[in-house]
Amino acid sequence: MEKGAEGMDFGSQIKKLRTSRKLTQEQLAQKLNVSRQTISSWENNRNLPDLEMVVMIAKTFQLSLDRLILGDPTMTTKLMNDSSEVRKMRINLYATIIMILTGIGCFLLSTMIGSTIDSNGVLHEPFFLIPIGYLFLLMGLISGFIYLFRKLRKQS
Repeated sequence: MEKGAEGMDFGSQIKKLRTSRKLTQEQLAQKLNVSRQTISSWENNRNLPDLEMVVMIAKTFQLSLDRLILGDPTMTTKLMNDSSEVRKMRINLYATIIMILTGIGCFLLSTMIGSTIDSNGVLHEPFFLIPIGYLFLLMGLISGFIYLFRKLRKQS
């Protein structure tokens, strides 16, 4: 087990862990299923790994996550922001699904209720359900596009 590196940035920690085990960047990259350039960018603090990769790194070096993460405030902040972003995206996805289903439900309800003409010749129909249905569908589609845009932006 490595001695904790409090106050050391994440890149320095990774490099120290790698070199102490006499691994090249290429060898570590193979263990983690990433490119050598990715390892280099971590070690030079150009990029930081996501939480899933941090877990793999901790397992590879047999470290606890707190030893790996808490030494670098930048890494801690990044992982907290990533978590917050994932939560926002999940809420956006649920909202999208609910809005689209509500829109479809309005159309179905309008069809099920149907229209009737009373004895005075007045037409009674749930006309308000149609524009509400379109409104919910439109909001759902907009929300869906926002979700996809964020997801694509996060992957790049």
